Amino acid sequence: MLAFQRGDARAFELLVRRHRGAVFQFLLRSVGERGRAEDLLQETWLKVVRGAAAWEPKARFTTWVYTMARNLCVDESRRATHRRAAPGAPGGDGAEEGPPLSERARDEGAAPDRAVHNVRLRPLLERALAGLPPEQREVFILREYSGVPFKDISEVTGVPEPTVKSRMRYALEGLRAQLAALGVDGDMAGDARRVNG
Repeated sequence: MLAFQRGDARAFELLVRRHRGAVFQFLLRSVGERGRAEDLLQETWLKVVRGAAAWEPKARFTTWVYTMARNLCVDESRRATHRRAAPGAPGGDGAEEGPPLSERARDEGAAPDRAVHNVRLRPLLERALAGLPPEQREVFILREYSGVPFKDISEVTGVPEPTVKSRMRYALEGLRAQLAALGVDGDMAGDARRVNG
């Protein structure tokens, strides 16, 4: 980013290549519509270009770009009046720090039958994820799909870290309950952690 600030256009291309996929996945899972997520991704990169001069290295670039993407999602949500409003989760700790579940549960050599099982489980997981309140879904997506640490999620969302951890805990509880309601038992729900994209 510092190189881009100095006028190196190739540095911007490198930033886009490095972060585009993860930011797009965050946007897609946040808005739930591919076309709109692509539009928001373009808006995010435009904001990076327009705000480059103001960026300071005191914050990580990823925190900064996710903050912009998140703000665009919030604006999108406000425009979409049909979306349900969700109350903020109460503060409190309880979510575990460390690598995201997807990294802790990664199965490098999944058997073919496991891969087929995961393909069938993915839509159920996405459906359960869509059923979470927006604040919980946002924290879950940033943490589990993008691997953003709780401290950085706190900066991105503008809420204290204990609240972020609480939202994560409620998201996990909500996902377990919704997956159970969809007929996914405990063993299959554990496999949901391997479905990462």
